[in-house]
Amino acid sequence: MTMTSETPRGRPSSIAELRAVAQPPEVRLRANAEHWTASLYLRNLSPYLTWMLLKTSVSANGVTGLMILTGWCTAFALLIPGITGAALALVLGQLQMLIDCCDGEVARWRGTSSPAGVFLDKVGHYTTESLIPIVLGIRAAGYPFDAPEDFFWTSLGLLLAVVILLNKALNDMVHVARANAGLAKLADRREESEPDQRMIAKLRRLARFVPFHRLYHSVELTILVFVAALIGLVIGPEIADRALLMALVPLAGLALVGHFVAIMASKRVRS
Repeated sequence: MTMTSETPRGRPSSIAELRAVAQPPEVRLRANAEHWTASLYLRNLSPYLTWMLLKTSVSANGVTGLMILTGWCTAFALLIPGITGAALALVLGQLQMLIDCCDGEVARWRGTSSPAGVFLDKVGHYTTESLIPIVLGIRAAGYPFDAPEDFFWTSLGLLLAVVILLNKALNDMVHVARANAGLAKLADRREESEPDQRMIAKLRRLARFVPFHRLYHSVELTILVFVAALIGLVIGPEIADRALLMALVPLAGLALVGHFVAIMASKRVRS
């Protein structure tokens, strides 16, 4: 959601009118806040769901609450063994992102955007993206657990969750640091996050061709788990899940270090 306040409106008369208000250019052209699925197709679908939501009394924060619950269901779906749980999580992950588009659209149409909505949105993404690796660790351990060897996989899932949370928190730390220093809010433009140092900037551009640092959003995680489940049909589900977990943990650590270095080398933390 955005934090701008707008004049409340009645129900939209057309999808085109709803798009004009709920999907302004400053929303569609955001460099960092807009997930690729939203740009690719979800923003084309979301006005139709938003249209239906605007016919109800549910608030924008209520829609965000639904997004949070959908995200949690995405994670817990992975407790269902095999391809079934992975496929359900894949679908729910996409649904969460669709609802995530709609809460901001409802807020912009009704003029009810608020810091509370932004906070709830953060809660939804932080909790979902930490629960998925935790449940992936349980999934990799299999049923029933054999102590203590299977605790390695659950511990690995917890470690991955912590690293993902730290990586996500770095962006919020930047905003807190700037606010405490009395600096203006960062514009959501790509050049704001470009490192000043030439070598680091080159490495960052290179990372865009191998974007492993983007693997830890709920959408990408559920896609990877689904692919692992497909491979698991051939090599065995536990082997596939364990291989995925073993690959994700070191890549997450590398992404965390790279993210920290990129922030320190950028204009974001410069006065």
